[in-house]
Amino acid sequence: MQKINQYKNILIYNSGGGLGDSIQLLPFLETLKYNFTENNLYYLGAHENHFNNKLKDYGISIETLDLDVKYFGFRFWHYFVAQSRFKKLTLDKMNVIIDLQSKLRNTLILKKLPHEKFYSKTLNHFFSIPKANYSKTNDMNNLINNISINLDKKLVIKDYQTNRIDRKFYNEAKKILPNKSYIGFSLTQGNIYRKKNWPIEKFIRLANLLVSRNKVPVFFIEKKFFELADKIKRSVTNAIIPEMESQLFGPAFVTALSSRCERFITIDNGVMHMASLAKIPMIILFGPTNAEKFAPKNENVIILDSKKLYNSKDINKITLEDVLKYF
Repeated sequence: MQKINQYKNILIYNSGGGLGDSIQLLPFLETLKYNFTENNLYYLGAHENHFNNKLKDYGISIETLDLDVKYFGFRFWHYFVAQSRFKKLTLDKMNVIIDLQSKLRNTLILKKLPHEKFYSKTLNHFFSIPKANYSKTNDMNNLINNISINLDKKLVIKDYQTNRIDRKFYNEAKKILPNKSYIGFSLTQGNIYRKKNWPIEKFIRLANLLVSRNKVPVFFIEKKFFELADKIKRSVTNAIIPEMESQLFGPAFVTALSSRCERFITIDNGVMHMASLAKIPMIILFGPTNAEKFAPKNENVIILDSKKLYNSKDINKITLEDVLKYF
């Protein structure tokens, strides 16, 4: 395939701050890196660049465009300094800016950076240059197709390649989980402002029921939640908590461990996205958050959404029976 070299500098803007937000972008970055091997890719975010920090073990790095502005796009005064901050850099302009959010204020500020082409879904692609018949469907493949339209170049879509992950994580995962009867569980949420948690007691009852069916429950719990880990160990027969048993940790290790599980049960959280990269069957419980927006798009994902099942944002309404019917 002929690589696309005419767009020397390409900027990706992402206002989301969570690890899950960034993990969802891995296939997009994989696609860009495949199609733009001779080009400069830059990342500008309202928060830190996780790809060069907490997600570095996924093997996809991208240079940060440092404008020395905290929470870029979230303050109106950024509109008046964006261009001057950019001119302090050695870059002349961006050939392409890709705006991955749809907040009007952020888009208006981002537009102040010197550029040739601009892609944004804000106000139904009103700010995109050139104007075109862009798809309004909100998924990764349509995003890439829209970028193809914007650039007038057909991009080859590539999924994230887990072979980028260092083999040490897979070797350790196989040592901790040597067999194939494991069911993964993730029950803690990162965003404390939304009631996304399913009751711990339900997770414990579910895990013990699956133990009676010769399954081994594997709980993905960070070391900082040691009290929760102790409760799980006391309450669930044969429960394994890998991060309490290994010196390795982090998102790439979660993905490697997930690849050893025959199924994964989780709420809407960052671990959900880490496990989804392993392409294993998943059951995901949603309450107040938007499953269509945040759930992985893998074919083998089952969504249990309290809003659809019980016309309620209360995730507690989801029952054990709702989950068990898929075993």
